[in-house]
Amino acid sequence: MPTEIAEKSHIRLDEKGRPWIEGTQVKVIEIVLDHIAWGMTPAQICSEHYGSPTMAEIHAALTYYYDHKAEMDAEIERLDREFDAMRHAAGESQAVKKLRAKGLLP
Repeated sequence: MPTEIAEKSHIRLDEKGRPWIEGTQVKVIEIVLDHIAWGMTPAQICSEHYGSPTMAEIHAALTYYYDHKAEMDAEIERLDREFDAMRHAAGESQAVKKLRAKGLLP
């Protein structure tokens, strides 16, 4: 008797090839960063996002990450470098300058 494979990935790729959780405005990379950067469990991520995405969708996002780990880690590194460059280009905020002038920051 042949078996049938039931598959629902919960993941869609946008026109630029970025993975999103299907039917939501949540990128897979957001779930991944919650998990690897903040150490959040799937249940904590679900709670933080108020139950949308679902636990199944969160696990699908993490599965997608581990199936595409090298390319997603490279994207995370690229975004981190881009953020650092933008922060450096923006310079010190007015609030920090004021606190520094008052001797409240080194």
